[in-house]
Amino acid sequence: MDDREISGILIHWYEKNKRELPWRETGDPYLIWISEIILQQTRVAQGLDYFNRFVQRFPDVRSLAEVDEDEVMKYWQGLGYYSRARNLHAAAKQIVDSFDGVFPRTREDILSLKGIGDYTAAAIASFAYQQPYATVDGNVYRVLARLFDLEMPIDSGEGKKYFTELAQSLLDERHPDLFNQAMMEFGALQCVPKSPACDSCPLNGKCLALASGRVEQLPVKNGKTMVKPRYFNYLHIRGQGKTLLSKRTGNDIWRNLYEFPLVETASPVSWGELQQVAGFNTLFGGMTGINVKREFTAKKHVLSHRVIYAVFYEILVDAFSPAMQKYLQVPDEEVGNYAVSRLVQSYLEKRETLLF
Repeated sequence: MDDREISGILIHWYEKNKRELPWRETGDPYLIWISEIILQQTRVAQGLDYFNRFVQRFPDVRSLAEVDEDEVMKYWQGLGYYSRARNLHAAAKQIVDSFDGVFPRTREDILSLKGIGDYTAAAIASFAYQQPYATVDGNVYRVLARLFDLEMPIDSGEGKKYFTELAQSLLDERHPDLFNQAMMEFGALQCVPKSPACDSCPLNGKCLALASGRVEQLPVKNGKTMVKPRYFNYLHIRGQGKTLLSKRTGNDIWRNLYEFPLVETASPVSWGELQQVAGFNTLFGGMTGINVKREFTAKKHVLSHRVIYAVFYEILVDAFSPAMQKYLQVPDEEVGNYAVSRLVQSYLEKRETLLF
């Protein structure tokens, strides 16, 4: 298969079919970096608005490095995979401290930044600096697996190495930025996961998977990660115009985001059963006549390795118990200023519309 011809076809297709996106209209490595981190786990349609808001508030490295992490998390709220935002903030500080606030130019220096791996380093180096490094994301894996009819699992160490070397061998080193964008966009728009339009594909005469009738079977993955259910009972405790919040810490989901006091149980429990749980009793310290204003069962919340089943109880108290003093006491009208998970945000939005 003629590598140069494939590159030419892809770049020609890209120039006719590409989406107009702000990070494609700039050579600023900072803006390219922000877009790549947002798009790691986010569709372009959703990520575009977040990108625009984020770079309006943090237009350069220094503006991002100088703010508190809480503000960064608030601007990231709803995007999920919050370690991305924490790493962005840490890397911005690295750039200020180690590179005098100037985004590094070499692949090795870019890789030294918190949260940046091989793919993101290659993307920044090729898009901002036209350096000859191939980018290999999910779209590229799919295009290559089908084009060359490859059964090698893309989530294996051997597979990742092989596909990266294959992409590098195809790279048009005269136009690495155009080639990488073309390959990824081709996977996003033309060589899509389900029911691709092979009849109109400009590479259909060269696609080995199409010739063998195996397009829908590729790429191959070793297997899915076991998904574990978790049961969250959120206590939206309010009193004297204030709401209790806490900041999640430790190595768990939603680290450094805020939430209501939480009692996690091993299985679903009723309100009556919840009152018998030790964590609940510790919090309320023998208080009686607890006034539950609202109870709301959220839709199951699916994460990459967890499914969260959550119930929210809005509870009114005359005074906060001694055990409640460890929580932040936030004026009711200021709760929306804190970065929370999408699950908690969906509850707050439904509560606001009084739909339950």
